Amino acid sequence: MDLRLPGFRGLLRRPRRLLAAGAAVVVLAGAGTWTAVASDDPPPVHRADRVMSMGGGVRLDTSYFTPGGTGRHPAVLLGHGFGGSKEDVRQQAADLARDGYAVLTWSARGFGRSTGRIGLNDPRGEVADVSKLIDWLARQPQVLLDRPGDPRVGVAGASYGGAISLLAAGYDHRVDAIAPAITYWNLADALFPNGVFKKLWAGVFLNTGGGCSRFEPGLCRMYQRVAESGKPDAEARRMLDERSPSAVAGRIRVPTLLVQGQSDSLFPLGQADAAARAIRANGAPVDVDWIAGGHDGGDLETDRVQARVTAWFDRYLKKDPGAGTGPAFRVTRTGGVDSTDGAALLRGASASTYPGLTSGQRTVALTGREQRFQNPAGANPPAVSSLPGLGGSGGSLAQLSALGVGVSLDFPGQYASFESTPVSSDLRITGSPTVTVHTTSTSDDAVLFAKLYDVGPGRARPVLPAQLVDPVRVTGAKAGKDVSLTLPAIDHEVQKGHRLRLVLASTDLGYASPAAPATYTVSLRSGLKVPTAPAVTTGAAPLPAWVWWLPAAGALIALALLLTARRRTAAPAPDPELADVPLQITGLSKRYAGAADRYAVRDVSFRVEQGQVLGLLGPNGAGKTTTLRVLMGLIRPDSGEIRVFGHAIRPGAPVLSRVGAFVEGAGFLPHLSGRENLELYWRATGRPPEDAHLDEALRIAGLGDALARAVRTYSQGMRQRLAIAQAMLGLPDLLILDEPTNGLDPPQIREMREVMIRYAAGGRTVIVSSHLLAEVEQSCTHLVVMDRGRLVQAGPVDEIVGSGDTLLVGTAVPLDEPVAEKVSALPGVASAVRTEAGLLVRLESGGTAERLVVELVRLEVPVASVGPHRRLEDAFLTLIGGSA
Repeated sequence: MDLRLPGFRGLLRRPRRLLAAGAAVVVLAGAGTWTAVASDDPPPVHRADRVMSMGGGVRLDTSYFTPGGTGRHPAVLLGHGFGGSKEDVRQQAADLARDGYAVLTWSARGFGRSTGRIGLNDPRGEVADVSKLIDWLARQPQVLLDRPGDPRVGVAGASYGGAISLLAAGYDHRVDAIAPAITYWNLADALFPNGVFKKLWAGVFLNTGGGCSRFEPGLCRMYQRVAESGKPDAEARRMLDERSPSAVAGRIRVPTLLVQGQSDSLFPLGQADAAARAIRANGAPVDVDWIAGGHDGGDLETDRVQARVTAWFDRYLKKDPGAGTGPAFRVTRTGGVDSTDGAALLRGASASTYPGLTSGQRTVALTGREQRFQNPAGANPPAVSSLPGLGGSGGSLAQLSALGVGVSLDFPGQYASFESTPVSSDLRITGSPTVTVHTTSTSDDAVLFAKLYDVGPGRARPVLPAQLVDPVRVTGAKAGKDVSLTLPAIDHEVQKGHRLRLVLASTDLGYASPAAPATYTVSLRSGLKVPTAPAVTTGAAPLPAWVWWLPAAGALIALALLLTARRRTAAPAPDPELADVPLQITGLSKRYAGAADRYAVRDVSFRVEQGQVLGLLGPNGAGKTTTLRVLMGLIRPDSGEIRVFGHAIRPGAPVLSRVGAFVEGAGFLPHLSGRENLELYWRATGRPPEDAHLDEALRIAGLGDALARAVRTYSQGMRQRLAIAQAMLGLPDLLILDEPTNGLDPPQIREMREVMIRYAAGGRTVIVSSHLLAEVEQSCTHLVVMDRGRLVQAGPVDEIVGSGDTLLVGTAVPLDEPVAEKVSALPGVASAVRTEAGLLVRLESGGTAERLVVELVRLEVPVASVGPHRRLEDAFLTLIGGSA
């Protein structure tokens, strides 16, 4: 999961007092170290890595990207998401540099290789750091200046990086344009909505940051206090308020592109709405873009969004009046599933002005008597709406909801519901529905969770759009109180014949609610007001080309089919001869989009048998990830095929149920035990509990008594093993592990090795992609080596390691460098390097050990022994020609 989210000059009257060590940035390391960023497309891009001192012992790891050639360019500061580092935005930075920008990325305090404590974008910490980075940019010869010390600069980033862009614009008048994405306007409202503690997301924040000790002490104490009480206090809210862009709302006066996610229970659409209203009130241009994905997963539309950000900066940094920045408001709508690849179909709708969240309100009548329901002791069991931390690892729950697959859970006796009659025509909701209810409680403090379901006809499972819920704390509830509810903003179409159901629940898994038992009584006070945003229109989808040419070409098609005797089918028939073969890849090729001669994978073929532990090796860019993505049905190849147990792989292919995958790590709910996390994950798949084989997977993972402990107490190694256990649920016949030992220490790596070996010992198959060659050599039985998209070699580990062309020549005495140079010049010798024991000699094609010995004797080299010298690392580097 990714949350994976400068000075104060001119706007504050006491700027220098707030900068602890002065405004100057001290460059500690790497200054002037320029490297070319690989690219087939001109112009070239240069990158320089530097460590900069911010004062007070804080050092930031930075990268500076500039276009090739001379001249000055507008600058862009590019922030990363929470828990990430500057490396996460490296590609975007290089792309912006190719478009003519000087781009500076950095790892924020406490992340990557930067030091300091995490301050959640503290104005005296992270925000002040950004101002110092702008100071540094102002001194660079590649950066365009509006005036001395004032560079032409924009700031962009997602989540944590999105908030810093808003804050930078509020605290430093030199910022000229910003493009924040999926971020917050008010962090207190995001984590304490309507006075209710969003406990699971707060726990994810804490654990993603590395634990309480990595944060500023005040923040750590605040979290512990609120987590223990389950109720935010005034001091907690003050701390988050002052770290929020809303604290400087009146100072943000620059062109702003707000990109916000619809699949986001952390920072919902209302956060972007508040930002848009405030910044527009200052007179600045503001465009709003609601994308399909968000912190809960889904499609982040990366290419489209980055193109729009670039156009935004072209317009307001390059001052290009012809740059098309897009509509004032755009929303991505999901329209079913592509039958060819299983992907959600996305279409854009737009309006020439931002409609807000209440445009075009209609009143929908709800019916239902006054109802009583219970808040159970300990608020347990809780209802389920969204699952923070799980959406991004296994697909988006919100996206599933958009496609009509319900995953919410309400417990009888713990909620009230009110329902409309079937709608007479399709109803598009765009914005925040509102309703007023009367609430009474046997306790003075009540917490309600409001959600609006789309209920289809018959026995269709109700769908909770975007998996969003509105929590509200009702104080003074004993005396009875009218409560106005503003439900989360959504963009959702209610089809004709469907009904709307308002549910008020007493519990929710993601939030803290009162532990004391109580009885709530609720009744309606108004109809449901639904915003329809009539000015937002969806572009008409063009008629498929076949509508026009099919009538005329029908006869020709029929004739071609007769002549070639070919029949198109949705998927090739299973191959019975491969029914017991876990994996066979034949002629697999995949090109980069828009570049016919740039292959991610080209004509790759290999086969994997049962019981093997296969290591997939290759340098960055070798095509390993593309191969795995095709294997898991995530993308389609241009040519060739992959068969798993004889079945051709297509997105959504049933045979994929026999494949388990651990690709980017798994998100876990920190307050639940390891066992509870796995049980919850399996329930979310909708498969029968008995099919999970939970105990067997856990026995292989070897977590022991730790399964009963909260995941927040786990070490990194235990989390990795729990993630492997999650991938092994259902005991898939083919298990795919991508870098499973990342971040583990040597003992933990050894444990992970044993897990893989134990799993394969039962006759199943494991494919592991890793950069730890020594570990692969010990844990894998077979290898596939790839380089530049092609298969270099495949076979048993012993065969690849033992068939090398490198010899260790032992000598009676150490040799001088001139002797090594003479040996290097011998016929059939590619290189000779001195070692403590003699020489390491690599032979050319056609060179032999016998001929080498003859030549060494002729040179009077005191040969004591000659033998093969080949580790997997040596073999790997030899096979790829040292390009790793």
